[in-house]
Amino acid sequence: MRIDDAELAARRDSFAAALAGRGLAGAVLFDTQYVHYYTGFFFIPTERPIAFALAADGRGGMLVPRLELEHARANTAVSEVAHYDEYPGERHPMEALRELLAALGIRGALGADADGYPWVFGYRGPGLGEWTHVADLVEDQMAIKSAAEIELLRESCKWANLAHTLLQRYTRPGVSETEVETRASTEANAAMLDAIGPLYRAQSPYYSGAFAGYRGQIGRNAAIPHAHGNNIVFQAGDVLVTGASAPVWGYHSELERTMVIGSPSDEQKRLFDHMHALQTLAVDTIRPGVACAEVDRAVRGYYDQHDLWENWRHHVGHAIGMRYHEGPFLDRGDPTEIRPGMVFTVEPGLYSPTVGGFRHSDTIAVTGDGVEWLTYYPRDLEALTLQL
Repeated sequence: MRIDDAELAARRDSFAAALAGRGLAGAVLFDTQYVHYYTGFFFIPTERPIAFALAADGRGGMLVPRLELEHARANTAVSEVAHYDEYPGERHPMEALRELLAALGIRGALGADADGYPWVFGYRGPGLGEWTHVADLVEDQMAIKSAAEIELLRESCKWANLAHTLLQRYTRPGVSETEVETRASTEANAAMLDAIGPLYRAQSPYYSGAFAGYRGQIGRNAAIPHAHGNNIVFQAGDVLVTGASAPVWGYHSELERTMVIGSPSDEQKRLFDHMHALQTLAVDTIRPGVACAEVDRAVRGYYDQHDLWENWRHHVGHAIGMRYHEGPFLDRGDPTEIRPGMVFTVEPGLYSPTVGGFRHSDTIAVTGDGVEWLTYYPRDLEALTLQL
């Protein structure tokens, strides 16, 4: 239940070949999840620089602060692990990085994902000098999931499904979103650890285990797509927009549903039915060879046909995997060709300030001839109506 060293090595080989194809001697990556993707090393970023360097001939190495040295040696798939004492320290960490690049034979044209370590947590440091942006190579590689990655996403979907089941079960008028999501998430996470505990690692900067919640998308607040939790107390008639996931060895699925407390009104039914039709249309449009933009255009055509533009707020969806938002995007501005192995969230929504928000999100994997729904929670209004 993890990405093995052979797959990590294959990722590095593919990246090295792409660097050579651009005439680069090598590259250095600072992004936390880029480092994780190529080395298997998951860490907490601070002001102390951590970097992964790869030569175009395939030799790779890590730079870490002294406090991470044993952690890195035990949990990285590359053999060369260099370190520096501390930041700021008497010698700046970027001097140690230059030494690592020289040891790997990276002399000449250099690729990178940023001009030095990002200025976070008070860090201040020099740039790299001359360099070429290569984050697009990394993003393109990450967009195509392997069979092992999709298996981790399936496992994530399983425990997200349980967390959401408990969330729906415990939601009722008179209790708060905080009470319900805490209970549901705690019980789902405990069940997951009982089942796969010895094998499980979250390796996520976002979540520590299985969870489900509302993030404040309750009643009229559900019309705010990215609302925040406010300990809102549920009431009869509320429209609810949920979210559930479970990080599994660094991989994240997304499950969202629209629910109603009590018998839905005619307007709630109308908006729910349109939302359901929009999501179905979007999934039916996703196929290998289709441009991401075409999925969004098909959905926009439905908005045109049914005069729903006052309820539009965002594009159809995005890729997902190690990050809960990845590219490419199901957006009319993204011409990327959909390919087998890509995994998307599909979540066109409708939002009414007087009624609430209506959005399902499912995690969909692209196959050789179509798609596979990795999430499998009920989508119909009857199943998502909470009886008083």
